[in-house]
Amino acid sequence: MSKNRATGRRFGMMIQIQEPKSPWEKVYMHWVTVLPPGGDSSLNAFLVLVDRYSKAPMFLQFNKGETAMDTAIMIWNRVSSHTGIIQNIISDRDPKFTSELRTTIHNLSGTRISFSTAYHP
Repeated sequence: MSKNRATGRRFGMMIQIQEPKSPWEKVYMHWVTVLPPGGDSSLNAFLVLVDRYSKAPMFLQFNKGETAMDTAIMIWNRVSSHTGIIQNIISDRDPKFTSELRTTIHNLSGTRISFSTAYHP
């Protein structure tokens, strides 16, 4: 018996993400939550949205304890009102959090959330 035999399932093929045709149509979303304490503010984390078309960033401060619903409403109120409705958000966040976030954002605007992986061979 060969010791070099694979023990797990094969990985699926990587799918290339389609390029956007206009600004703020598709964005990357990343949370930064490990910040040093400072100031009077209860805002101890921020959300970075990067437009895939122009590479322009948008930073949103929030409290690390906010729910997915709070985050979805913040994105809707503070981003979509300035840029138009985002069609696709690519995130690397915890699936449980993004499941609720995806449902809320989709119900508000029809936006789709895709997930990226940390490992890219």
